[in-house]
Formats: sequence, structure tokens, C-alpha cells
Amino acid sequence: MKLIVQIPCFNEAETLPQTVADIPRDVPGFDTVEVLIVDDGSTDGTADVARRIGVDHVIRHPRNLGLARTFARALRESLSRGADVVVNTDGDNQYDGRSIRELVRPLLEGRADIVIGDRGTDRISHFSWLKRLLQRTGSRVVRTISGLKIKDAVSGFRAYSREAAIATNVMSEFSYTIETLIQAGNNGMAVISVPVRTNPQTRESRLFKSIPSFLSKQLITLVRSYVMYYPLRVFTALGLVLITVGSLPVMRFVIYFLLGDGAGRLQSLVLGGVFILVGVITLTLALLGDAVAMNRRLLEQTLKSVRRLELESARREEEVQQTAEREAKPAVSLPKRGAA
Repeated sequence: MKLIVQIPCFNEAETLPQTVADIPRDVPGFDTVEVLIVDDGSTDGTADVARRIGVDHVIRHPRNLGLARTFARALRESLSRGADVVVNTDGDNQYDGRSIRELVRPLLEGRADIVIGDRGTDRISHFSWLKRLLQRTGSRVVRTISGLKIKDAVSGFRAYSREAAIATNVMSEFSYTIETLIQAGNNGMAVISVPVRTNPQTRESRLFKSIPSFLSKQLITLVRSYVMYYPLRVFTALGLVLITVGSLPVMRFVIYFLLGDGAGRLQSLVLGGVFILVGVITLTLALLGDAVAMNRRLLEQTLKSVRRLELESARREEEVQQTAEREAKPAVSLPKRGAA
């Protein structure tokens, strides 16, 4: 069993050494523990620091692509290197590496496909009351949408089984945390939270530059993911609301018409008719969206199978190459007994 701890990094040269030093190399249940970083176009020599401190695998983007794409790249690279379990953590040493043992335990026991580290944001001293409120509210919304009982939805400290990692697709360019949870809930994965320890703050969050910017980006990600995975719910609800709103002025016209005063109320009939027509069109979009969602699920299953085949093919090629290298080594001939 191999565990790979992946660290998406951007300008983490100062904090990366301590982050890597805190990662345990003797995790029960695993024969090997390796560390992999993806340097997302850092300008402070993060990749050089990683090599100097003995990180097992170092990948570097020539330019900054953002956290979501870097996370997805790290996940692919971890799988290609034979990871049975992948743990994702941050390069700013926010999470205590010793908690990795608790994080992977539910996977080893077969109780979960994905485990999310719960930081206990209400107890983090450097979180402002507003940030705590946003964390609680956001996690509650994600729980409602995904159907998962997750206490800290935006935590980046999480563990994936190999199958869960293969099935994970990241479409967002901002952050992967919310989208992957909604996707996991839609795919029927078992996702649980476990309490984890955190370290004192080393720097301000680069995702939380301003509250309006953060909220708008997270809201866009949330709405986009929900519409993508649950279009029938979204468009059906919207269509019924439009039809209900349109029915009110139509009923107003009917009442006045029955009272003999309908001639001057035609605008109510026109307005209501427009709302009802748009509502019917929206209900049609609900059916079309559901068909598209079913097609997307089939494509995701196909992509998952293709990834398995690619990873298996890469593993076999590596085994063949290793065998060829062993056979190519010249045999050491021992001197004959009695030879001078």
C-alpha cells in the first residue's frame, strides 16, 4: 500500500520545509509514504526548495494556473505514481501533518471513499467572527445541496481512496473544495469528516483576498455545480415558480372578466401568459438538462474506465522497464576456487 501526500504550492518557499517535515513517513497500514508537490508557477524558488529538502516528486507549472487546476494535476500525478490513497494538504503549514494518521484511518477501515479534515473553525483564534460565520453558512449550504454531512466544506485537508481519486473531475478554475463535494454526493460516494489539528497562521489566505470577491467566486462555483449535477431540480423549481407567478395575473383577468370588467384588464392576461409560457419552456429545459446530465454521467463512467486502463498500462510499462534494466545489468562473475 502506497500513500502519497500531495501539496499544491504557489510561493511557499518559506513554509514548505516545515510542512514537509511534519508529514509522517510511518503511517500504519502503508508500506510507503511519499510526498509530491506541484509548483504552480512560483517565483520564489519553491520547486528548488522542495528538491533540496528531499520531496520525492516535484512537478512545476511554467506559469500560474490556479489552485483548482493545480489540485487536479497533483491528483493525476499521484495516481500515475501508484498511490492507493492520496492526501491533499496545503503548503502554508495550516494543517498539522500528524493528523494524517487520523485522516486516512476511515479509508483503511473501508468506511469512506473521501475523508475531509474538520478544522473546527469556531475554535481557530485567527478567524474573525465574519469568517467563522461564512464558513458555517457555506458548509451548511453545501451539506444541503450535496446531501453529505460535512462540517468543514472548504477544508483542503482531505484524503481520497484510489477509486475516488480516479472518479474526481475538477471543472472550476477557482477552488476545488465545493465542486468535488457536490460531485461526490451526486456519485453516491461515502464522505465523512474527522477532527484534525491546525497550526498557527503563517500568512493570510490567498483565496480570501476580499470578502465580496471570495463570496462571488464561491457562489458562482456553487450554482454552476448544482445546475450541472441537478438540472432537473433546478429548472423544475424555476419553471413552477414562473408558472405560479404567471397564474396570478391570469386569475385576476378571469375574475374581472366574469364580473363584466375584463376589457380593461388585458395587460394582466398578456403578462401572465408570458410568465406561463416562459415557465413551460423552463420545464422543457429541465427535461433536456436531465438528459444531458445522464449523458454526462455516462461520459464520466467512460472517463473513469479510460483512466484505469491508462494507469494500468503505465504500471505495466514501468514493470517491463524495470525488468529490462535488471536483466541488462552485467552479472558479477565470482573467481574460480583455487585461481590465483
